[in-house]
Amino acid sequence: MADGLQTVKSWILARHPERQDIAPDLDLIENRLIDSLSFVEFVFLLEQESGTAIQMETLEVESIRTLAAIERHFFTAAVEVQA
Repeated sequence: MADGLQTVKSWILARHPERQDIAPDLDLIENRLIDSLSFVEFVFLLEQESGTAIQMETLEVESIRTLAAIERHFFTAAVEVQA
């Protein structure tokens, strides 16, 4: 898991102390781990950690629905560019 993705996961877990872990395929939105109150802060953190500018009006919800999707859309490309 990329360091940035681990930071994102830790951020979510800090807001949900009843959870010990988050499965890569767990739907973060359906399970209310990311809600409307924390959404903008979450996207800002994702931008910082991935180094990718995110346009809210074009953001595909599917790209942030699970940790696996977040890794695929925001962190895998960054790793490939660095290689």
